[in-house]
Amino acid sequence: MNLVRVNMTKGTIVTELVPEKYKLLGNRGLVAHIAYDEIMPTCNPIGPRNKLIVASSPMEGLGVSCAGRISVGGKSPLTGGIKEANSGGVAGARLASHGIRAIIVEGRPEDRHLHILHINKNGMELIDAEDLRGKGTYETTHTLLERYGKYAAVISIGQAGEQLLCASGVFINDMEGDSGRTAARGGVGAIMGAKGLKAIVVENDGQFKRQVKDEAALQEARMALHKAILANPGSQFYTKLGTMGFMMPVHALGAMPAKGFTDGNYKNVELVNGDVLLANIAERGGEGKPTHACMPGCVVRCSNIYPDKQGKKIVSPLEYESGNLLGPNLCIDDLDSIARMTYQCNNYGLDSIEVGAALGVAAHAGILPWGDKERAAELIDEIAQGTHLGKIIGSGAAFVGKIFGIDKVPVVKGQAMAAYDPRGVKSMAVTYAMTPMGADHTAAVTFRSPIDHFHWEGAIDTSRTLQVSVAFYDTYFCSFIARGIGTDIHLMVNLFNSVFGTDFKDNAFMSDIGKEVIKHERMFNIAAGVTEEWVPEWMRHEPLMPHGRVSDIPESEYARYWDIDFWGEFPSVPARL
Repeated sequence: MNLVRVNMTKGTIVTELVPEKYKLLGNRGLVAHIAYDEIMPTCNPIGPRNKLIVASSPMEGLGVSCAGRISVGGKSPLTGGIKEANSGGVAGARLASHGIRAIIVEGRPEDRHLHILHINKNGMELIDAEDLRGKGTYETTHTLLERYGKYAAVISIGQAGEQLLCASGVFINDMEGDSGRTAARGGVGAIMGAKGLKAIVVENDGQFKRQVKDEAALQEARMALHKAILANPGSQFYTKLGTMGFMMPVHALGAMPAKGFTDGNYKNVELVNGDVLLANIAERGGEGKPTHACMPGCVVRCSNIYPDKQGKKIVSPLEYESGNLLGPNLCIDDLDSIARMTYQCNNYGLDSIEVGAALGVAAHAGILPWGDKERAAELIDEIAQGTHLGKIIGSGAAFVGKIFGIDKVPVVKGQAMAAYDPRGVKSMAVTYAMTPMGADHTAAVTFRSPIDHFHWEGAIDTSRTLQVSVAFYDTYFCSFIARGIGTDIHLMVNLFNSVFGTDFKDNAFMSDIGKEVIKHERMFNIAAGVTEEWVPEWMRHEPLMPHGRVSDIPESEYARYWDIDFWGEFPSVPARL
């Protein structure tokens, strides 16, 4: 397979074979290693020396469930450190069909025009896209699908990415042709916007056939894997409720953010949970779907399509993090309004988690009345319009707090926390503080781990082990596959040996790969001047109701997180200049 290098300054596109050292890597792992090897850690995130990396999985194109994710990364405009954000959609499949493991974009156009990177069986080219300037991701995607075929993949940014806002993401079309799949976190949309890329279009005409070591063994391993996923209760939970099913379990722990992360319970949670979502979809019918695959060939199908009262689609998917941060976090208890605000964020190219947290900080500042769904939607519109207030909110929760002098800001490394308060689930403080990604729940959601979440004992080991596991899965699959396969780890051994010709005997290779990913991310951050930090001071001192807990993990516990006995030797710090 190939790496595609695009220089936006020169307007050149070069293809090269994937180097041997990257042969087993994709997605997050490939982003980590390319960033470590090629990006100057002290560069300006929106300058020409940063690189936009779009990576697919080496398992894509083999009929393996959950392997259709893509990762988007580089140096984060939000955190100043390394960033990888991943998404479903059809882009992974289209890239693999053209034999592309990753696209690496550097430089920026001197004329500052927007461009499309167009890929089809005849080659690759950069096309002027000024006609799409100011367009949302939905209109951009629909326009490009009309132009290049309805089964093409479109990777795009909206108005937020064009403005280089730190809350901007990168959006990918689903199988229905809508740009609802998002690589949202860390301001990766601003990296893409700074490169002068409005969209990457990959037509559905690729004929590349991925070669494997043992086709018969792959077929057997694939069938066993899919059977295990379908039979696992964890996978069945995702199929039935999606991530909106998290609402009530997290609420029961007293860890579901409400009123700007000042409460762990929400009095009207019964109006906005997963059961309500399912009931509304069933009652309204039409275009609504309770289960839906976010990428081709996924047997988990944790996505959904949420309709309005007339049965017309509002958004797909409606997930827990958006549902909470744009809902109970703002004291909004109307699921339809939450869905419409999620659509707004998707259309404008915004991270709904960062925007929801930023609006919560704005509410603390008196800019947004608690529970005012109309004003919340207006403020999201202002981000797209580029008003002064819109630019402030679109720059993220930390920036809103600094501008308006608010100390109740739920961020770590400049990035907003997702919908798990670290006072309610103590081990989430470890995830937020120690992952190189900032306060990113995708690094390790721990509320389902079998430990006492009311106390800090076991928090370090639980989060650290899960972070390593997630780093492995994020290098090849949607991490939800881990819940699907449960303890049947031998399924991974058989799969990898059949594809790559490796001789793995047990699951130790999974941990080894996950650790190497995180170690390279950490060393990049150290060179960039971004290291671990505690959760915000107010969360260490102000109790979260209803249980009255604070985030009280001792410094001595954090100090042992990077023990060399666990991690092994670290790579050297990359050159800073």
